[in-house]
Amino acid sequence: MNDALTISGLTKTYKDFKLNGVSFSVPCGSIVGLIGENGAGKSTTINAILGLIQKEAGSICVLGKEQMDSEIKEQIGVVFDGNNYPEILSPQKLNRVMEKIYHSWDEHTFLNLLRKFSLPADKLIKQFSKGMKMKLAIAVALSHNSKLLILDEATSGLDPVIRDDMLDILLDFAQDETHSILISSHITTDLEKIADYIVFIHEGQVVFSKPKDDLTEQYGIIKCGAAQFDALDKSDIIVYRKMDYEWQVLITDREAMKKKYPKALIEPATIDEIMLLYVKGERGE
Repeated sequence: MNDALTISGLTKTYKDFKLNGVSFSVPCGSIVGLIGENGAGKSTTINAILGLIQKEAGSICVLGKEQMDSEIKEQIGVVFDGNNYPEILSPQKLNRVMEKIYHSWDEHTFLNLLRKFSLPADKLIKQFSKGMKMKLAIAVALSHNSKLLILDEATSGLDPVIRDDMLDILLDFAQDETHSILISSHITTDLEKIADYIVFIHEGQVVFSKPKDDLTEQYGIIKCGAAQFDALDKSDIIVYRKMDYEWQVLITDREAMKKKYPKALIEPATIDEIMLLYVKGERGE
């Protein structure tokens, strides 16, 4: 099995939105970041993967199986934004609940993670901060032999220190080649730190699915005036945006463009800038 998750032609139609032929994969041992503006289809995609909504068309293969049976569900750790557990419980009591839900529940791992995350086992969850609740969710996800972690905006609203701790935890998990992660986030700087691949969804469709290093090391932005923009070879332009005082042009090979346009100001592009240009800009030829 080369891919922990393979999605092909995933389609789901709502009254005012359509997820249209979404296809991408999560290779084993990798971290894949799912990006896109609010309403682009990230959560719909994740809900379809987890079987929380019924797809209209397409296929979803999770850990080698298209039918998500109880064995596969045991191997998926899920973390959503917000608290997923009854707040009247303590982590200690949650441990007892989880060992009845998961056949592969590992109490030793869970209690060790509570200590590692400095989470009090006897304190009620309702007394936890948001960061503590997210750490608890991660602890649960890592305590039942998960092979695939799926996180939907799990770092949203956390302070930078807690976010950094969580990213370290995810990186550590993915060191095992049998472990994989799909994480949706609007905090693209987090994905620049940990992701191996980036999947960009816009208006229900995949714009690109690429290795992160291709984006951060090869993509660039030409910043120029109107005359220089008009002189550009239009086949070099992926998307462009006219600002108040300059044009911003997205290119896929900044080293080649530096040779082709030696007088042009060409800067590296962040994932955030790439996404913004696609969403706000216009397509090249």
